[in-house]
Amino acid sequence: MKIYFAGSIRGGREDSVIYLQIIDYLKTFGEVLTEHVSDQNLTDLGDDGPTDKYIHDRDLDWLLSADILVAEVTTVSMGVGYEIGRAVESGKKVLCLFRPESGKNLSAMIAGCDNLSLVNYTDLEEVKKGILSFITTYIL
Repeated sequence: MKIYFAGSIRGGREDSVIYLQIIDYLKTFGEVLTEHVSDQNLTDLGDDGPTDKYIHDRDLDWLLSADILVAEVTTVSMGVGYEIGRAVESGKKVLCLFRPESGKNLSAMIAGCDNLSLVNYTDLEEVKKGILSFITTYIL
């Protein structure tokens, strides 16, 4: 299975350690095409490609080739929102992960979307349960 993981880069890197833990777990189910999102050296400058067009085209190719999209949406990111929208539009199964205890507000465009699954979590064990349930329901 090919998995596209979406997490904030230019919107802020404060959750990059969480992304690393989620990606490590996702790798037990298949290939994570966007493993670089958890790279601790990647900054909010988004320096993971030579140009913005290159990054857009590369990531969109990965997204469209993926079987599922898993997005951590606690840190607001226009890019993650764009990826979710494109995935929903193309009929992909989408799982969004959100930490209410962060004090941030979840976008109504995510919370109100019937075409994706949303898991609120407080710790990694809840994330793992949510991912397992999602994959069991929609993929296996």
